[in-house]
Amino acid sequence: MFILGNFVDALASVVGILLTLMYWLILIRALISWVNPDPFNPIVQFLMKVTEPVLEPVRRLLPPLPIDISPIIVFFIIIFLQKFLVSSLYDLSMRLH
Repeated sequence: MFILGNFVDALASVVGILLTLMYWLILIRALISWVNPDPFNPIVQFLMKVTEPVLEPVRRLLPPLPIDISPIIVFFIIIFLQKFLVSSLYDLSMRLH
């Protein structure tokens, strides 16, 4: 059973890292959007390609607003997933050891 526990522990670590990475990428994109970035810049294009699949579904659910609050909503979702999902996976892995 310890192998399954190690697998769940590793899965929790990877999910936690991916959620943290997405958090930082969305934060950087939000900060860059304040300075009107060059859309042909490779870094800006990368940020758009990586974060848009996460932000667009949230934008579709929100009513039209003068400012884009989808990054804030996604931040709350990421924090919830880190506190609930990742913590639950770590707890499960401890019980399987």
